[in-house]
Amino acid sequence: MARLLAIDFGTKRTGLAITDEMQLIASGLTTVLTKDLILFLKDYVSKENVEIVIIGEPKQKDGTHSDVELCIKKFIKELTNVIPTLKIERFDERFTSKIAFNAMIASGISKKKRKNKALIDEISATIILQDYLNKN
Repeated sequence: MARLLAIDFGTKRTGLAITDEMQLIASGLTTVLTKDLILFLKDYVSKENVEIVIIGEPKQKDGTHSDVELCIKKFIKELTNVIPTLKIERFDERFTSKIAFNAMIASGISKKKRKNKALIDEISATIILQDYLNKN
């Protein structure tokens, strides 16, 4: 089987998570500056067998799209042009950053490390991917 890759897209940096080849467990991969994301994905997909890229769909409490949605749509269009064979799916990511932060507290991560927004982005991507796995 191929891996699934999740993206917690941000305007400055983006968290990434990946599954094992059996698609059972989601693990944090890394955080990439968003300006370098397309190049990173192009390189990563050329080395790893990725079946689907799951991109978080940020929504407000009332279900409407958040402001970053326009940037995500632009990114998806660019990614599709660069890697046309890549299958892309969207998945609701409401509250993942808050859940990630709370998970960091619960796991005993120091206050200093909890200020690391890149770590929160990577954990958020992992939560998106694990939720996707659980739902499917």
